[in-house]
Amino acid sequence: MNKTVKIYTTPSCVYCMVIENFLKKNNIKFKEIDVSKDAKAREEMKKISKQMSVPVTEIDGKIITGYNLKKIKEALKIE
Repeated sequence: MNKTVKIYTTPSCVYCMVIENFLKKNNIKFKEIDVSKDAKAREEMKKISKQMSVPVTEIDGKIITGYNLKKIKEALKIE
């Protein structure tokens, strides 16, 4: 499975950590982007998600806002 996965996060976001752990458990590579330290990434996240809150997960261009494991699993085609 070669999906491109990015997660926009902050260090204090518990739901971000849960999603990251889920991806690690399922051996899915992802890029974590800390929007608390990267203003350009924060603006990119706002543009693609139309919001300021994290997590925002991008899977092959599909944007999933908030903690939504069901949509993440669907996008990754896993159960």
